[in-house]
Amino acid sequence: MDLKKYTLEDLLLAAMKSEIESYTVYTTIATQVKNGLLKDKFKFLALEEKKHRGFIEQVYMAKFPKKKITIPKTTPVPLPPLIIPEEDTSLGTILKSAMAAEQATHDFYQSLSQQFTKNEASIRNTLQYFADMELQHYKILEIEKESMDRFEQADIYWDMVHVGP
Repeated sequence: MDLKKYTLEDLLLAAMKSEIESYTVYTTIATQVKNGLLKDKFKFLALEEKKHRGFIEQVYMAKFPKKKITIPKTTPVPLPPLIIPEEDTSLGTILKSAMAAEQATHDFYQSLSQQFTKNEASIRNTLQYFADMELQHYKILEIEKESMDRFEQADIYWDMVHVGP
């Protein structure tokens, strides 16, 4: 992903916006699903996104100490938008959308890390770590999607299998 045509400020604001949207989507899904294990996974993903946002905010404040953080409604940076799912949106559709967003965010953080010099190795390395984490999020979602697809193909529903405590 080529980010050279964007300002660092736009990139950091886009990152924060993406993390806020991801957090909102994952917490919304967590309240809607009945599967206890899946609910816990979405809560986990939401907390991860919240931590990422906190770090990006710190970087923004360090780079732009005189500016107030104002999250834009739209951003010029090409990240797929995550839309809060309606109650009738299929879980498969939600998972596919979230997987695409996690993959794009991985690519974004890899490229964003290159915006920081070797003198800013801590920021650069953390962003590369975030990119790795986004791939982990993708895998979590992919595994759930594949599992869900297997059960849908067999038309099997086992009540109480994943209810949780």
